[in-house]
Amino acid sequence: MTSGIDGELDELDEPGGPPGEAAGLPPTIYDVARAAGVSIASVSRVLNGTRNPREDTRDRVLQAVAELGFVPDGAARALSVRLKEVVGVVVRRPQLSPRQGMFAAEDENLQFPDMINRGMELVAQRYSYDLLIRSVDLHERDGRRIFALARKSDGLILHDWVLETEQLIRLGRQAPVVTIACVPTPTTVNVRSDNEGGIAQLVRHLTQDHGYRSVGYVAGHPDSPDNITRAAAMLRLTREAGVEYHHGPRWQGDFSAAGGLRVIEGLLSDSQPLPRAIMCGNDQTAIAVLHALAEHGIEVPGQVAVCGFDDIPVSRHLRPSLTSVRQPIQELGATAFETLHAMIGVTAPGAEDPRGRDIVLPTQLRRRESCGCGPSDSPEDGRPDGRPDGPPDGTPDGPSAERQA
Repeated sequence: MTSGIDGELDELDEPGGPPGEAAGLPPTIYDVARAAGVSIASVSRVLNGTRNPREDTRDRVLQAVAELGFVPDGAARALSVRLKEVVGVVVRRPQLSPRQGMFAAEDENLQFPDMINRGMELVAQRYSYDLLIRSVDLHERDGRRIFALARKSDGLILHDWVLETEQLIRLGRQAPVVTIACVPTPTTVNVRSDNEGGIAQLVRHLTQDHGYRSVGYVAGHPDSPDNITRAAAMLRLTREAGVEYHHGPRWQGDFSAAGGLRVIEGLLSDSQPLPRAIMCGNDQTAIAVLHALAEHGIEVPGQVAVCGFDDIPVSRHLRPSLTSVRQPIQELGATAFETLHAMIGVTAPGAEDPRGRDIVLPTQLRRRESCGCGPSDSPEDGRPDGRPDGPPDGTPDGPSAERQA
C-alpha cells in the first residue's frame, strides 16, 4: 500500500496490468492511471465522482482520459457506479438587448427549445431522472462550463452548436453525449429533423402549386447546422426550379422575431424589391415578417407569401394562419433522452452502441393561408382541402421518413 497523489492510501497499479494502448487495443483504466501518474483507485474516484479527489488529481486524470480517448464500459459503469439520476441539458440562448423593442418578450420565450425540453422532461419523469439545465450565449465556445456540468450528471444533451467539433469529441469520451440539431461525431449521437425533406416539400409547393417565380430566405444563426442545411437546400432547389432566389447578407436573421423585423425593415428602407414568397428560418422569424409587411401595407399572401419552419402552436392561430414545415419538436427531446438513457448503460446489457449515429425525424408541410392556400377545415389539416399531406397510401410526401445514418 502507498499514499496516492491525492493524499489517500491507494493500491499501486499492477506491473502486469493490461497495457491496452501499447497492444493496439482500446485504452484501459491502467493506461489512464499510468499517463496521469496516479493509482487506479484515484482514476476510479475521479471517474465515479466519489470521495472528492483533489482538484489537481482530477485535472490530470481528465486530461489523460481525453488524450487517450478512454471510454468506460457503459454496462460496467452502471453496475459499479451509483448513478446520479441527473442529465445535464445545455441550451443556446441569445443575450437580449434593450433594443429588442416590441419583440423582446417573444424572443425571450424561445418556444422551440422550451418545447424540446418538455419532451425530455416527460421521458425523464418515467425514468425518475432530473434535468439540470444550463444556458450558454450564442458565441460562447470555451466549453469549461459544459465540461463542468458533465461532472455533475450522468450524461449531457446539447442543443444546437455549442461546442467546436474537437471539444465535442473530447466531451463524448468523458460522458455520454447526445446533441440536438447539430452533427454526429464518432463519440456522440445527433438527433435532428429532416430539414432537406421539409424544404423540398415547401419549395415544390410554392413553385409548382402556386407558380411563384421568386423566393427569398430569411436565414437563422449563420453557424447553426439547421440553418446551414436549410439554406443549402433552398439554394439548390430554387436553382433546379429555375426561380429567382433572394438571399445573402441583407437576408441574414438569427432565428428571432427581432431578427426577422430587422431584415424586412432593412430591405424596405433601401427600396429593395421583395420576392413573391418569403421563406423564414423559423416561425418566430415569420411572426415578425408578417407584422412588418402589414405595417407597410403589403398584403399577405396577395402581394407576398410568407412561410415558416417548426410549426409552433401559435402559427395556426395567426392571421393569416402561417404555412410552416412541422417538426416533431417534443419528439426531438424525447428521442434525445431515450438515446442518452441507453448510452448511460441502464438498459439491457449488450445493447448496440449508438455513438456516431445521426437520427433523423420526419417533417411535414402544413399548408395554410399565408402561402396563398385557402383556410382548411381544421388547423391540424395539411392540405387546404382537408386531406392529409402525402400520397393516398398515407406515406410521407418526400424524403422525410425517419432514418438513421
